[in-house]
Amino acid sequence: MTNFVRIFPLGIVVFPGESLNLHIFEEQYKQLVHECYTEGKPFGIPTVLNNEMLEMGTLVNITEVTKVYEDGRMDIKTRGESVFRILEVVQRVPDKLYSGAIVNHPDNDITQNKYRMAKIMESVHHLHNLLHVSKDFNKPDKELLSYDIAHHTGLSLEEEYEFLQLLSEDQRLEYIKRHLAKVIPIVGGMENLKTRIQLNGHFKELKGFNLDL
Repeated sequence: MTNFVRIFPLGIVVFPGESLNLHIFEEQYKQLVHECYTEGKPFGIPTVLNNEMLEMGTLVNITEVTKVYEDGRMDIKTRGESVFRILEVVQRVPDKLYSGAIVNHPDNDITQNKYRMAKIMESVHHLHNLLHVSKDFNKPDKELLSYDIAHHTGLSLEEEYEFLQLLSEDQRLEYIKRHLAKVIPIVGGMENLKTRIQLNGHFKELKGFNLDL
């Protein structure tokens, strides 16, 4: 399916199912948000990376306008809905301040793989323990989708955008699995280094090496 959407380019990656709170203060986006909310239509958030708007993004729906300030600024709550690919940018929509795009919506497999997810979540919890952070995903581990955990695995913005381009759940789970396999040993090594630094200067009880062996 191909259609026109209003676009709000941002230097972030938004995933389907994600809740995102935004403070709207620029004139063109105040107009965009007002129209989308009034008409009950979504808008697109394409990712901006290295000062370039990339072709993939996520449609979001406005779930709530939580506050409107006297000068027209707004605090809004949104929810990511589906991935899109930009086919053509409409630099200036006629009689509007904002831009738009002609997009299509590629097929995207979000079928759960409960066994693989449960195994991956073991690694996610291990990473979080190493980092001394906690995250409540509000679902049993095996009920989660890759989109639910991607922001919480230490991916860079570039990696999150690569992840957004993957259109099957098994591909996304494999991507996270490989990422965790790389990052956990690094973080674990840093923790060991921190422990060694903290222990420097302490009295150590170490067994001497026996030269007679």
